Amino acid sequence: MATLNDIGVAAAINILTAFAFFLAFAMLRIQPVNDRVYFPKWYIKGLRSSPLVNGSAFASKFVNLDLRSYTRFLNWMPAALQMPEPELIDHAGLDSAVYLRIYFLGLKIFGPIALIAFTVMIPVNWSNNTLEHSGLTYSDIDKLSISNIPIGSHKFWTHLVLAYGFTFWTCYVLKREYEIVAAMRLHFLASDQRRPDQFTVLVRNVPPDPDESITELVQHFFLVNHPHHYLSHQLVYNANKLSELVNEKKKIQNWLDFYQNKYKRNPLKRPSLKTGFLGLWGNRVDAIDFYTSIVERLSRDICGEREKVSSNTKSIMPAAFVSFKTRWGAAVCAQTQQSRNPTTWLTEWAPEPRDVYWENLAIPFVFLTIRRLIAAIAFFFLTFFFMIPIAIVQSLANIESIEKALPFLKPIIEVKFIKSFIQGFLPGIALKIFLLFLPTILMMMSKFEGFISLSALERRSAIAGLAYDHPLCLPLPYMAPCRIPKTIGVSIPMKATFFITYIMVDGWAGVAGEILRLKPLIIYHLKNSFLVKTEKDREEAMDPGTIGFNTGEPQIQLYFLLGLVYAVVTPILLPFIIVFFALAYVVYRHQIINVYHQEYESAAAFWPDVHVRVVAALIVSQLLLMGLLSTKEASQSTPLLMTLPVLTICFHRFCKGRYEPAFVRYPLQEAMMKDTLERAKEANLNLKGFLQNAYIHPVFKSADESDSESESEWERSPALVATKRTSKRFTPMPSKDGGSVLSLDQVNDECLKP
Repeated sequence: MATLNDIGVAAAINILTAFAFFLAFAMLRIQPVNDRVYFPKWYIKGLRSSPLVNGSAFASKFVNLDLRSYTRFLNWMPAALQMPEPELIDHAGLDSAVYLRIYFLGLKIFGPIALIAFTVMIPVNWSNNTLEHSGLTYSDIDKLSISNIPIGSHKFWTHLVLAYGFTFWTCYVLKREYEIVAAMRLHFLASDQRRPDQFTVLVRNVPPDPDESITELVQHFFLVNHPHHYLSHQLVYNANKLSELVNEKKKIQNWLDFYQNKYKRNPLKRPSLKTGFLGLWGNRVDAIDFYTSIVERLSRDICGEREKVSSNTKSIMPAAFVSFKTRWGAAVCAQTQQSRNPTTWLTEWAPEPRDVYWENLAIPFVFLTIRRLIAAIAFFFLTFFFMIPIAIVQSLANIESIEKALPFLKPIIEVKFIKSFIQGFLPGIALKIFLLFLPTILMMMSKFEGFISLSALERRSAIAGLAYDHPLCLPLPYMAPCRIPKTIGVSIPMKATFFITYIMVDGWAGVAGEILRLKPLIIYHLKNSFLVKTEKDREEAMDPGTIGFNTGEPQIQLYFLLGLVYAVVTPILLPFIIVFFALAYVVYRHQIINVYHQEYESAAAFWPDVHVRVVAALIVSQLLLMGLLSTKEASQSTPLLMTLPVLTICFHRFCKGRYEPAFVRYPLQEAMMKDTLERAKEANLNLKGFLQNAYIHPVFKSADESDSESESEWERSPALVATKRTSKRFTPMPSKDGGSVLSLDQVNDECLKP
């Protein structure tokens, strides 16, 4: 059993590791040669120039010679806190600002809880000697936990009262934060600049018609049913193969650039390579000629595939991005049923163009249910089998288990420092390494399910990640449901030491390592040395990265769960969690200001997921406390805990009905207000020209020559379109909006140019 000395060793190791990371970051960030690694966001915005191109001395271009700057190595911390939140939203977007509020939410919840727990709970637990007379093996930390309370003691009423108090406080903070974020979202949508997704709806499962093509069918349907607001549409193409060819060409082009740069540095020797596996064997050929031939072949394949996609009707999916003249018209379409058959003409808000995951748009809608069923089954088996190796890793927290399994190591393990290291540091780092590859697996499963936006993929994989990032729930797949609260409740105090070490490894040293950006630093300098030829290449070599909601949010939720569970059971855990939230808030605020460049903006659409997971963690903590007290013969206090989950669920239902609509629907009142203001400011706005290229597949954009001479259609009268079908559904007048659909013929012409 770990002692306070073991925890002290772990704390010392992790504090020194975090300090080393911060010190290395402070030294590296002020070197001019690393400027693009640690401040890429400012370069992307065009607000920072490279110090390597100024007229200073040669040495100062690569090494910072200002000795005073080395003494201010922690100045980045207060600097990260100086930018006000409204300015942060303008600078980085609402998603980034609200993501930071998750860490601040943890501080607001656990700060007062820790103060009360240390004032009341720890003295109550410490004032007993139950463990001393129990004959059981225990640690000093256990004496501060509920395990030190005698069975049947009236002192359990203290834990019951504080459980109610902590629940009410958590619910109050959650409600207040939900209210603030909902207001921030509505204000952001009202004041945000014009974006294509505000006017665009994704329509799926367009029913086939033998008399009309997909484009004619879509145009006719929306001109008939939305005559005053329909503007244009863009078809969805299955261009996955074309996208693969384009990506492959980019990779080969990088190798070609590498060997061309190598030849320029040494013109006397042409670079060569072997064509076999990893260049280990095979015929030796000229590297530049080899990759040039591959690039030329891929260019021909790309043009051929592009022509095939644009001319083959089978490449057109029964879906389209439909744009409207007003936000109000788009809101009405996105939030209503379009036809008598509820399974056809399905509409939803289109993701922001940067947020679209184009590969999944090529999946037929009818296959999505099957795919999600398969993914659910795969997730079940992955959960079942993944717990086995995690359980083995967790056994490292019990040194007796190691000595029993490997008795020949006992003399080494019993050495004081090694024993402290194993108990205090190794379990957390082992579990952290084991979980490194999990986000990639879960993201692959989310993509298989068919979500059509990057934000939805990240939210989905974050939900799945919660099941694996919560080692507290390891026994769940292997026991009867009725025994879960009692079994886990008993094991909670025993796992406190393990989770303290895990928090220090993952939450302290791990967060400090995030700011160092060691991997992007190495990759940037490798690219800069071997691939960069122009200033544009140097900009592309930067890897600002993103927040990573799918990896960061499950980690945060784990700490919410641990804090809520151990607040009543072992309060000594709370300071470690508070340090994590405070450190992460400062680090990620710095990264959001200077580094991360979000791929999309969802206007904080993820907050309802955050809210419901904290509520779920609160309910889990209540159920586990009930299971624990049931083993303590606290028959009078335990039944009173049964009302807590009921009250918490009622609270969640209230918040869901009161605030969630702001995140899933766009109020027509807000849409009309925004449209009216915009029409008054820009009466001659060419909205069609603004929208016409927004939702073209990225592989077509480079070669597409869009027509910019379309006229404004704000006050244009509604038009009807003639139909070719022989059924009774027709309109008597020809369309005035012909040509609203972009053609890909221009792309083909571009490919055929010499």
